[in-house]
Amino acid sequence: MNLVVQGDDVDSVALKALARAAATTTIEQITPQAFRLVGASASDRIPALCEAARLDWAWVPEGRRLADFGLFVTDMDSTLIDIECIDEIADMQGLKPEVAAITEAAMRGEIDFGESITRRVALLADLPERALAEVYEHRLALNPGAERLLRRLTATGLHTVLVSGGFTYFTTRLAERLGFDEHYANELEVRDGRLTGRLAGPIVDGAAKAAHLCRIRDRLGLRPDQVIAAGDGANDIPMLQAAGYGVAYRAKPVLRAVADCRLDHVGLDGILNLFD
Repeated sequence: MNLVVQGDDVDSVALKALARAAATTTIEQITPQAFRLVGASASDRIPALCEAARLDWAWVPEGRRLADFGLFVTDMDSTLIDIECIDEIADMQGLKPEVAAITEAAMRGEIDFGESITRRVALLADLPERALAEVYEHRLALNPGAERLLRRLTATGLHTVLVSGGFTYFTTRLAERLGFDEHYANELEVRDGRLTGRLAGPIVDGAAKAAHLCRIRDRLGLRPDQVIAAGDGANDIPMLQAAGYGVAYRAKPVLRAVADCRLDHVGLDGILNLFD
């Protein structure tokens, strides 16, 4: 196996210590911020060394190439973008603390996502629809590396899908902006220019995210090991478990525990450094 380590500042002393711990003398530079320790061996010291040096690390089979994959599926809120859209929408109602508390509990896996989204959307009742545009235009930003990641994935030929427990208002615009092939999310019900506090259609929860991944994977004729998925919270667990390679981006502990790779320091384009 290869051990890929990356961070904003990769200290040479820390890198050599990792090589000794992993029993390898072969270190390949991928970028100025990423290195591959070839033929590395597992060691209990590796997590602590990486944490001390503020490095992300991941085990990757030797010879694994980005072109070996055919499908990339990602969450939106706090993964592709730097906000939870529903929390920012709620702020227009003066209810951000109440809604954010429910969001956090759901992301930690403490309450059912379906229950949490229903409760949170109900608090948005009677909010003007234009509040969604305000959030998109003035509060939403892409997480670091998102644009570079999508450009490279598309150029390599991967089918890209945005699937979210958030809302179609945002996934539609982000899919067009970044060139996603498909997108799926919850649809807010709107009447006379105001939110009703209800969703139109079935809830997109963790099970639905995984179902979309599997359906698209099978439609494309791909194997599970040809799928990369990325997320940050508890409702992304089924999706990451259905993928061949799961990435936890700035994630809650419950998701970090099931991911193949955790990105806590570098941007989303750190995914590109994992594969030849």
